[in-house]
Amino acid sequence: MAEDVQGPSRPPGPEPVLAPDDLPDGLLVADADGIIVTANRAAARILATPAEGLLGKPLLDALPLEDLNGRLWWSCLRPYDGLATRTGHRERNLLLPGGREVLVTSRFVREHPSGPLVRLVVSLRDTRARAREETSRAELISTVAHELRSPLTSVKGFTATLLAKWDRFTDDQRRLMLETVDADADRVTRLISELLDIARIDSGRLEVHRQVVDLPAFVRGHIAGFLARGEPEQRFELRVAENLPELWADADKVHQVLANLLENAVRHGAGTVTIVIEPAREMTDATAVTVMDEGPGIPESLHTRVFTRFWRSGKRGGTGLGLYIVRGLVEAHGGSIEIGSAPGGGARFRFVLPAAAPQI
Repeated sequence: MAEDVQGPSRPPGPEPVLAPDDLPDGLLVADADGIIVTANRAAARILATPAEGLLGKPLLDALPLEDLNGRLWWSCLRPYDGLATRTGHRERNLLLPGGREVLVTSRFVREHPSGPLVRLVVSLRDTRARAREETSRAELISTVAHELRSPLTSVKGFTATLLAKWDRFTDDQRRLMLETVDADADRVTRLISELLDIARIDSGRLEVHRQVVDLPAFVRGHIAGFLARGEPEQRFELRVAENLPELWADADKVHQVLANLLENAVRHGAGTVTIVIEPAREMTDATAVTVMDEGPGIPESLHTRVFTRFWRSGKRGGTGLGLYIVRGLVEAHGGSIEIGSAPGGGARFRFVLPAAAPQI
């Protein structure tokens, strides 16, 4: 019977569609006698042994695993002389010599159910990637807890004071405290929305509900909001090119992208904030939006980091999640976003959204 997993040598013929070395995880395959016949590069890297040094060795010797209680794993599992009904084991956290952790999955291949084992396939994953993910999750929890504490403390303090001493305050004092509570509640709501966006982006569940979007009108609306908050009118310059393609996009998500980029330009930049809306050069039927300021800008050495989680520049506050979410929202539309330096030395953000008109 032809083997479906190649050994150390393969007869002449067409290359397989997927070779063991193409796999991101470590792969070891042992034959019916427990001898390793396949070892890919990822397995060699995880085990710190050249692949050719693994081939021909007994699997149980080349991979001396222990469980977290110090028991020899293969002695417990007994793949070759244990229960013939076993088909393998799900991913387990096991230990290599020296205590290094590795995630191990195995599959027992038999010619027929309950028959003898003809092949043992072992998958290895380094735990360092998982450790980085857990560190990122812990940092996210810490950041969120810190950001939530301040507004919730404020809300609790003002509401408790008003309930206990309502008659002692004037109407203006009460209004000021209630406005502060309202602003802090909005801050908590925004943070929770950010967390939901991150969860959807990371899980690939971010939904885009497309409709015709008037980008220039959206930008003018955001500028009007800044003017109402006291920003001078000359702080903003909007340039809109002619013949913009009709854009189908998620209105709420486009508003979120614009709000984040404009808020950053106003808060962390300086001088005039210039917004340019034009047809994209690199993509047909697409619109490009550029937001530039005249502030100190962002050093080029940091450009690759600005769209990562928790990135903050200098004394910049907040969660450091805004630009990470912006990139996720733009890419969910099939678009792209980049950072550069504005002509005046400030920061320049440019994103492109394809028209994505529905097919009729």
